[in-house]
Amino acid sequence: MAEASDSPTEDVRWLVVDGRRWRRTDPAIPPDALARLKSHLGRGRSGVRTAASDAELEATRHRTQLAKVGLGERGTPWWEQTEAERRERWESALAELDALDE
Repeated sequence: MAEASDSPTEDVRWLVVDGRRWRRTDPAIPPDALARLKSHLGRGRSGVRTAASDAELEATRHRTQLAKVGLGERGTPWWEQTEAERRERWESALAELDALDE
């Protein structure tokens, strides 16, 4: 775990929009993995709006949740994880998300 002096500041951890606090994306995610996770997130969000059945809606919500966990926006806060745990989080999420398309 990082030392207290190495901990990210509140403005790195959180984004405030209209008084509501949202967890920011993990800044340690490499650009290529970040782009893939955001692509999955966009597809999940779009699918939620266009789902034609309850099963489709559940599948797209699952994709959205996996992408948000991979991005560090849900689940254990990324600043409470080691570098190895953070890498495992986004790599596992990507593997599971990519498997949804097979």
